[in-house]
Amino acid sequence: MHISFLLHNAYGIGGTIRTVFTLAGTLAEQHDVEVVSVFRHRDTPKLGAPDGVRMRHLVDLRKESPGYDGDAGAYSAPAAVFPQGDTRHRQYSRLTDNRLAAFLGSLEADVVVGTRPGLNIHISRQARRGPVRVGQEHLTLESHGYRLRREISHRYGLLDAVTTVTEADARDYRQRLRLPGVRIEAIPNSVPAPTGPPADGDARWIVAAGRLHRVKRYDVLIRAFAGVAAARPGWGLRIYGAGDASGDEQKALRGLVDGLGLRDRVLLMGSVHPMEKEWPKASIAAVTSERESFGMTIVEAMRCGLPVVSTDCPHGPAEIIDDGKDGRLVPLGDTAAFTSALLALVDDDGLRHRMGRAARASSARFDPAPIAERHERLFTELASRGARGRSRSAVRTALHRSRGSVLDGAYALRYKAADVVRKGKAL
Repeated sequence: MHISFLLHNAYGIGGTIRTVFTLAGTLAEQHDVEVVSVFRHRDTPKLGAPDGVRMRHLVDLRKESPGYDGDAGAYSAPAAVFPQGDTRHRQYSRLTDNRLAAFLGSLEADVVVGTRPGLNIHISRQARRGPVRVGQEHLTLESHGYRLRREISHRYGLLDAVTTVTEADARDYRQRLRLPGVRIEAIPNSVPAPTGPPADGDARWIVAAGRLHRVKRYDVLIRAFAGVAAARPGWGLRIYGAGDASGDEQKALRGLVDGLGLRDRVLLMGSVHPMEKEWPKASIAAVTSERESFGMTIVEAMRCGLPVVSTDCPHGPAEIIDDGKDGRLVPLGDTAAFTSALLALVDDDGLRHRMGRAARASSARFDPAPIAERHERLFTELASRGARGRSRSAVRTALHRSRGSVLDGAYALRYKAADVVRKGKAL
């Protein structure tokens, strides 16, 4: 089977890139697999190209490259196909519209997989008849803005399948969107087994990892740990992750740490790649997010033998952690309960060790091999129906396209009116 993955930028760093590379590399053991990156800004992928996978790109942004596209006239013209509701819209252009159309219109593959809403919409509108069309969703439906959800509801109807990373999100797609004939399948992300030894459960450190963003609520974690620090002076907290360019969240967290007198007990470690070597230096992992689309760090910590104390936030933690057996789920917003859950593991060595072993065993279900098998089974089932069996009726296809055109026109008028208002205010 020839499988083509379409990524925004395979040469950067991010959870979507990492999980797509893992899936592509695992599938490449049995199939012909390529990763097509819309953009390329460096010579080699930052995360390293997956073994056995062909890499190619559509738009070259390496200024020293003879194929540099940044000076092309179409590169400065706004995109007409890539949806404005997708947060990456400003990076797309008439050039990407054209390059994606040429790629998708001539693609000789059995399966084409998009990895973000804007690319999934390109596939629905521009892929030639024949390949199985799959749209991966790495964020939740609820996290998309109203406009993007509207565009998804109009455009995803021409896909063959949509995959989400949690069953909760799959239910949202089934219940909130009218996508008859589109297979909605929940398939979690995969995390490879660590190459080093697991945590021994004796280190007196609690660890958290992820970008320094307010949604991660590290302020809640620091306040919860303050209760642990007061009761158990020998324990510390390490937080790994980089902030945004402004550094505002990092400054706020440092101020909170200093204000609570925890400068020597709470360490902001910055960004570390890979985290695999850092998890075993701790005995407990903590997640205080307001929401998670999946919870990659939860699985990573569990694979390294750490029990995870996590908020029971939408959507991922409850589908990963078996509360009381391999970790703990704490009600969202309950700092005191989070402190208590941490202290229960801090104070009971036997419980901590048992949960750590259970976490390592249960997280094996996220190994790349069984996750790749689920994708392979979905692709095979859809491909076996053939293009004719999967094709929408001419009337339905025309309906989807006309509704999308109406949507495009309505938003164009709205944005034109908004521009007029802004210009009027500026005078």
